[in-house]
Amino acid sequence: MSAVADLKDLFTRNLRTSGIYIAFVAIVLLFTWLTDGMLLQPTNLTNLVLQFSYVLILALGMIIVIIAGHIDLSVGSVVALTGAVSAVVVIRHGAPWWVGILAALAVGLLVGAWHGFWVAYVGIPAFIVTLAGMLLFRGLTLRVLNNVSLSPFPREYQQVAGGFINGLLGGNGYDVFTLVIGAVAVVAFAYSQWRSRAARLAYKQPVESMGLFVAKIVAVAIVVMAFAWQLAHSRGLPIVLIILAVLILTYQVVTTRTVFGRHVYAIGGNLPAAQLSGVKVKKVNFWIFINMGLLSGVAGAVFSSRSNGAQPGAGNMFELDAIAACFIGGASTTGGVGRVTGAMVGGLVMAVMSNGMQLMGVPQSTQQIIKGLVLLVAVAFDIYNKRRAGAVR
Repeated sequence: MSAVADLKDLFTRNLRTSGIYIAFVAIVLLFTWLTDGMLLQPTNLTNLVLQFSYVLILALGMIIVIIAGHIDLSVGSVVALTGAVSAVVVIRHGAPWWVGILAALAVGLLVGAWHGFWVAYVGIPAFIVTLAGMLLFRGLTLRVLNNVSLSPFPREYQQVAGGFINGLLGGNGYDVFTLVIGAVAVVAFAYSQWRSRAARLAYKQPVESMGLFVAKIVAVAIVVMAFAWQLAHSRGLPIVLIILAVLILTYQVVTTRTVFGRHVYAIGGNLPAAQLSGVKVKKVNFWIFINMGLLSGVAGAVFSSRSNGAQPGAGNMFELDAIAACFIGGASTTGGVGRVTGAMVGGLVMAVMSNGMQLMGVPQSTQQIIKGLVLLVAVAFDIYNKRRAGAVR
């Protein structure tokens, strides 16, 4: 394909997946201008990673739930509960910090099993089950904490979401290790894209022109290295960013290269066909919610580490941020469509908007209105695409 044909395809047939990347770049440029460059300052970029990492972690689980045609309204309450249990174990009972992390993960898994049982084996819609869970686990959080906040965590626990790797390889005014990690990430991305392109060519499938392929690699390299350069000039590589990167890579592989991932898409895309094809729908649905519970536990540990304590009201509205990230990132309201990378970019769109408006001093009420409108537009765009596709057929 020629470069011109590639670009036309990019802005028409593939607008659903590519549009979010274009929108993200536009939003970053807009808020960089509105904040006089403060958005992309090293300190602010570091704070952006620390403040919104837990939303991206939740979005990783939520995108799988949504692809399968479900929804989970309870994750904010589960974040609060897992953080509360971790705080009670570590702060109130004096257990080592890592025991608190394990306790948060264990509670998350139990919650996931609870939801999975009612959805997969009893057959109650996930909307109802998780709505009940939102109330149930918020109430349990209040019981666990006795309606009071617990703090502070020991320093090791705080390092999970607030620690940095700095000076490992030296550097004069900047952290060399952060730059090396950025370069490794670029090389790994280029290699994976090259392998994917070679595989498609081997099976005589259409691919983009070499010019557009190289331009894509170069664009990603510039963005990643610019981001790494800014982090290197702040406090170094955030530990939570490493955790997030590992999770993103893991779930990218799970959703695109495993039988479980293919079954999730099959269930969301066409449930009767999936059942006739031998997909064990109940088992897959059960593990979908187990996974969501686990990631809620991870997010609970990260958020409690970031806030250096557990509060009865923690996690409020987190579920809506995670759901919005998925829909803005291209997930379909009817299931069967969605990508991990899209959900991450959707989460970053929400993060940049929130951070940019905070820097501008926009009132919280106005921020909520804007977020709601953005979500509404994203879902309207999804419906518009479906109708257009139906008209073409």
